[in-house]
Amino acid sequence: MLTVGAPRYFSASDPWMSSRRTLLDCTEMADMDNKDQTELDPADMEDVEDVEEEETGEDVNTKARQLTVQMMQNPQVLAALQERLDGLVGSPSGYMESLPKVVKRRVNALKNLQVKCAHIEAKFYEEVHELERKYAALYQPLFDKRSDIIKAAYEPTDEECEWKADEEEELTVSKQEDMKEKAKVEEEKKDEEKEDPRGVPDFWLTVFKNVDLLSDMLQEHDEPILKHLQDIKVKFSDPDQPMSFTLEFYFEPNDFFTNRMLTKTYKMRSEPDEADPFSFDGPEIMGCTGCQIDWTKGKNVTLKTIKKKQKHKGRGTVRTVTKTVPNDSFFNFFSPPEVPENGELDEDSEAVLAADFEIGHFIRERIVPRAVLYFTGEAIEDDDDDYDEEGEEADDEEGEEEADEENDPDYEPKV
Repeated sequence: MLTVGAPRYFSASDPWMSSRRTLLDCTEMADMDNKDQTELDPADMEDVEDVEEEETGEDVNTKARQLTVQMMQNPQVLAALQERLDGLVGSPSGYMESLPKVVKRRVNALKNLQVKCAHIEAKFYEEVHELERKYAALYQPLFDKRSDIIKAAYEPTDEECEWKADEEEELTVSKQEDMKEKAKVEEEKKDEEKEDPRGVPDFWLTVFKNVDLLSDMLQEHDEPILKHLQDIKVKFSDPDQPMSFTLEFYFEPNDFFTNRMLTKTYKMRSEPDEADPFSFDGPEIMGCTGCQIDWTKGKNVTLKTIKKKQKHKGRGTVRTVTKTVPNDSFFNFFSPPEVPENGELDEDSEAVLAADFEIGHFIRERIVPRAVLYFTGEAIEDDDDDYDEEGEEADDEEGEEEADEENDPDYEPKV
C-alpha cells in the first residue's frame, strides 16, 4: 500500500526509469533523423533563446506535451519504444539487489510471514468448502422439487405458479393483450387438438443451447439424447475426505445408453505449493475423472465410421476400408484426458483440460443453482448487460471524438 508523500526509490535498472530513458533515447533518434530539417542559423537561435526566456512555465509544459504527442505518433519511435519495453518484461528491477544485507534479511522474514498467511488462507477455503457442503443440503430439497416439476412428477399449485411481473413486463403484457385476445380462440382449439405437454420439455437442452460455453460443445446428434436429461446435481466430498465435487447427470430411460446417471468428478486442492507458495490463490482443480457410458449398439455418438480407399502399391488394386474414429460430441465430456502422475501433459491435452475445468466449474457455480434463469435467458441478459454498457461507453467516447474533430477548423474528413 502506497503512503501519501512517501518517496519512491529507483535504481538504474528500474523498469520505470528504463522506460523513461527509452523515451528520451527515442526522442534523440527522432531528432537525429530530422537534424537536417531543423538546423537554424546562429541569429535564429538567439531569437529562440530570447523567446524561451519570456515563456512561462505553463507554456513550456504545453509545448512538452505537444512534443510528446508528436513523438508518439512517429512509427519509428513507437517501434523502438516497444522493443525496449519488451526487453524489460520479466526482468528484475534490481532494487532488491541494491538493498543492504541486513534489510534483505528482514525481507526474508516478511516472506516467511507471507507463507504462513498462505497456509491460513488455505484453511479458510477448506472451511468455505465445508460451508458449501452444509448449505448444499439445504438447497437440495428445492432442487429436487425443481426436478419433479421439470419431469412432470409434481404439478405445482396455482399459488406456486403465481408470479408478480415487474413494471416493464406488465407494460409489455398490456400492449400484447389485444393480440392475445384475438389469438385466444385459435390457441384454445389447438390446445384441445394436442395433448398437454408433460412438465417442462427440453429444459436442460434449452439451458445448454442458451449458454455459449455449453452450446459450443453440442452437436446436432447430441440433442436427441439431451432431451432425456432430467436433472443435474452437485455432490461434494464427504467430511475428512480430499476436497472434490461430482456432477451427476440423470437421464430417463432412452434408446442411446443404459446408464441412468453419468458422472464427472473434479479433484481439488487447497494448499500452497511448496515450490511456489506465493502462487496460491484459492482452491484449484487438480484433475478429473469421467465415467463409462454403456452405449446401445450403433448409438455411440462419440465415434463415427468412415470409409477410406487404399491402393495396393504393387498390384495397383483399390480396396475400401472401414475405420472407426473419434467424433465431436458433448458426451466426450465424460472421457477427459488422464493426467499422468508426473503431471506433464502435451499442449493439446492441457488445452482440453483447461476448458474442461472451466466448464465443470461453471456448471457447478452457475448452471445448477440458477438453471431456470438460463432456461428463460434472464441470466444471460444480466451477463450481457455489462458488456453492452462498456460498448455504449466506447461508442459515446468515439462519438465525442468525432464531434471534436468536426468542430476543429483544421479538421479534414477522411476520404
